[in-house]
Amino acid sequence: MSQRSTSSLETATASEETTPQPLHPHRGRRSTIAAYVALTKPRIIELLLTTTIPTVILAAGGWPSWQVLVSCVLFGYLAAGSANAYNMVLDRDIDAVMNRTKQRPLVTGEISPRSATIFATAIGILSIVGFVIFTNWLAGALAAVAILLYVVLYTMILKRRTDQNIIWGGAAGCMPVLIAWAAQTGTLDWPAAILFLIIFFWTPPHYWPLSMKFAKDYRRAGVPMLGAVADDVTVSRRIVLYGGLTVLTTLALIPIASMGLLYSIAAIASGAWFLWSCIDLYRHTRQPELGRPKAMKVFHGSIYYLAIVFLAIAIDPFLV
Repeated sequence: MSQRSTSSLETATASEETTPQPLHPHRGRRSTIAAYVALTKPRIIELLLTTTIPTVILAAGGWPSWQVLVSCVLFGYLAAGSANAYNMVLDRDIDAVMNRTKQRPLVTGEISPRSATIFATAIGILSIVGFVIFTNWLAGALAAVAILLYVVLYTMILKRRTDQNIIWGGAAGCMPVLIAWAAQTGTLDWPAAILFLIIFFWTPPHYWPLSMKFAKDYRRAGVPMLGAVADDVTVSRRIVLYGGLTVLTTLALIPIASMGLLYSIAAIASGAWFLWSCIDLYRHTRQPELGRPKAMKVFHGSIYYLAIVFLAIAIDPFLV
């Protein structure tokens, strides 16, 4: 795409002459559906649902009602998908010049900005209304806040302006646990706040290694992700800091949510392993003789770590 998008959804829905011609003009219904699914960034949403389901279980003190559980999964997916689709509309100029995103539907021309915006709006409204009808108004309100945080705070305001973008903009990725807790209880309690903080502190050490790996892409796109604008030593030092805060916050959940032995062991053991992987990355950036820093090892390890922590959260209530 040669024409740069602005931070205006009005511009995003303007003439489709600004959109590249489809690479596959004779695509079938299945590929069209797949393109719309791709707008929602399903691989990212898988991670969000990994935290949502255990949160509902913890809030219920056991297995929740099917209505609440299915609502959190379905409408949570739609809310996150709406935010991700808006993000693709607004960032299609960036996606066009980055190797890892240049096959996204708006870049290839499979979907127009106007169609993507309509789609994002429709599923966003559906998610909010669905939460209100099938759970409660607080969950619906939080879903709306989550979409706004990701689209406005992160995508439109922070992403292109500061290397702190993923810290504060990443708060949108923490919202699913608040939504899930509210859907089950109708309130927000201290355990929900701790779960929010776990993901808040976890997001930088998860995303910054990725920005180290794709630093050239971000520089070419003009996006000041930390890994693209700071040296590896600085980035890895901050990864250690936020990794440590993440581990401490997972331990804080033990007294606040009265977690049992299983969660305690899982949080301590997996936390020690994750923190060591962050420290090891820092060692390799400080001492080149140790070999090339393996940033993606920390990236993938962070996913396993979060999955272990939240799996333990899901199982723990059944062992009391």
